[in-house]
Amino acid sequence: MSQNQSSIPTYGFLRLPQILAIFPISKSAWWEGCRTGRYPKPIKLAPRTTVWRAEDIAAFVNQLGSQNDQGVSHE
Repeated sequence: MSQNQSSIPTYGFLRLPQILAIFPISKSAWWEGCRTGRYPKPIKLAPRTTVWRAEDIAAFVNQLGSQNDQGVSHE
């Protein structure tokens, strides 16, 4: 398990700063990815409170890891 993955709780919600600590991209790039479906869908809890399910983020990290593993030759 990577260091970033171990910081993702098993259950609960993550706010944007927590996600950007895992994925070092800009806020606008993250929001664009959410809009296009590349990244997990956000949940709106209140007018100024948006979160992502920890399970969705962990699954996304695992998916990225498995894609990287498939592209690497282990000869």
